[in-house]
Amino acid sequence: MNNKKWTIGLSLLLLTGVVIAGCQSSAGSGAEGSNSNAVKATAAEEGGGQGQAPWIATKNTTRVNSSDPAEAAVLVSRSLWPATAKSNTPGSVVLVDPGNWGIAAASADLVHHPNNGPILFVTKDGLPRVTADELKRLAPTGAESNRGVQAVLVGPVSEAVKVELKQMKLKFDHIQGDEPAAVAEAIDAYYAEAAGELPKSVVVGSLDNPEYTLPAVNWIAHMPEPLLYVTKDAIPAETEKALKKRNGQAHIYLIGPEAAVSKDVESKLENYGKVTRIAGDDVYENAIAFAKFKDPETGFGWGITTPGHNLSFLNKGRPELAIAAAPFSHLGKHAPLIFTDKNKMPGSVMDYVMSIQPKYEDTPAEGPYNHAWLTGNEEDLTYAAQAEIDEMLEIVSAKGEGHGSMGH
Repeated sequence: MNNKKWTIGLSLLLLTGVVIAGCQSSAGSGAEGSNSNAVKATAAEEGGGQGQAPWIATKNTTRVNSSDPAEAAVLVSRSLWPATAKSNTPGSVVLVDPGNWGIAAASADLVHHPNNGPILFVTKDGLPRVTADELKRLAPTGAESNRGVQAVLVGPVSEAVKVELKQMKLKFDHIQGDEPAAVAEAIDAYYAEAAGELPKSVVVGSLDNPEYTLPAVNWIAHMPEPLLYVTKDAIPAETEKALKKRNGQAHIYLIGPEAAVSKDVESKLENYGKVTRIAGDDVYENAIAFAKFKDPETGFGWGITTPGHNLSFLNKGRPELAIAAAPFSHLGKHAPLIFTDKNKMPGSVMDYVMSIQPKYEDTPAEGPYNHAWLTGNEEDLTYAAQAEIDEMLEIVSAKGEGHGSMGH
């Protein structure tokens, strides 16, 4: 098994190098999509779909080059867990059907420790081949503080999935349920038992407006706070049950404007603890507000308002890809979710990225540097959009003199 893992790891490393070199060698061509076309024929068998490269990199960005949810989740997994040694092999994998975004989004709470593993996708019929192959490659070690569980199934999952997991001799748990609010409450309870703690802080988001709620997914994959649900005008009983466990001492971070969650619901949430609303006027500004927010009292929030950070860019219309990419906030260059458009950054996103653009005094070698993950192929984010993001992340002279001056 180890020899196989080393072989796969080496081939992926070589492939990534080819993709990066291919992108950078023609970065100045100005032809939309020209760089990605140059690498699409590279080692399709390693992932990324028929005839296209799994990853496409520029100097400041790395694209997971698939808009197929199951495949994108696998590529995210391969980016973060080489599985060549115990230290970079996941303990447990989360398996969920992306067809119900609310259930899948709440499952991101299981990404971080003690499980330390990716989200992979199943269907009503079983394990997609890419998911099954990735499970075999990963060979999860088992979460040591969670009875050695190697996979956690969440929500409606067919018996076919369980049969395949048994054939792989993987130990698994199943958090059952059909309704997102109920499953979210069950995940909260499951995590508390597995980790031996009940987080005082929680994120509450709208079941009616996924694009306002999804920025929370990267945070719950990064930290232990769960995601619980409300509708615009009501608090489900299961959410109340989870909040009552905090004995009136909850720190409740409500994500989204009043158009998504009413003022009345916000007032009712105050019965369970302190409520802080994090919101923007549209889905772009809402994600930016969440990325910038930091609570000095509890430590909750990314607080990204200065250079030297990583961001995760996604098309706002693809919740399943946002969930697949959530582990980018757990390992490596931890990244909050930022929504953008297919062809270019909206004005508010451009302003935010420019506000954290790195600037050097003497030489660009001194840093700091920004980076971004992009998830989705050119049907979701064009190469021109990737190039624009890359340019806005580039370190520049604080004196406005460009790289050529080296600050002198």
